Amino acid sequence: MRRLNLLTVALMLGTVAMTRAADNMNAFPPAEEGMTRHVLELHPQLDESAYKVEIIVGRTLELDAANNYFYSGKIQAESMPGWGYTRYVVEDLGMMGGTMMAVDPRAPKVDRFIQLGGGPYLIRYNSKLPVVVYAPADAEVRYRIWSAEPEELPMEEG
Repeated sequence: MRRLNLLTVALMLGTVAMTRAADNMNAFPPAEEGMTRHVLELHPQLDESAYKVEIIVGRTLELDAANNYFYSGKIQAESMPGWGYTRYVVEDLGMMGGTMMAVDPRAPKVDRFIQLGGGPYLIRYNSKLPVVVYAPADAEVRYRIWSAEPEELPMEEG
């Protein structure tokens, strides 16, 4: 009997979690033509304040291996009216720039992921809401989870 009760509770919690995720997505409209909506559901953590999510948007292109490249576009955070949820929008990747080192014309090209320039785009880790990114259909959206060390370290005076 106890096992049946535990199974029932587990099924109810799973259903509530799936319903919550579906309800949260009601705040985010489908992507417009030429755009794609990317959704990331984060796993709960014991101390979510010790985590950040980096959103990375770019394209994979065949380029030389010597130069550094980037796109000039930007990620914009927008609040969803009436919901208070945040979505992240990249209207256009912009122009591609890069260093101009001379490269042997016979050197083979390699597949490289070229991302938006600037520093990392870090957002708060919140497993209660999805991370929703709207980007051009030909763009790739990736992410990285950053975490802090569990203990604080003192700085030396100087």
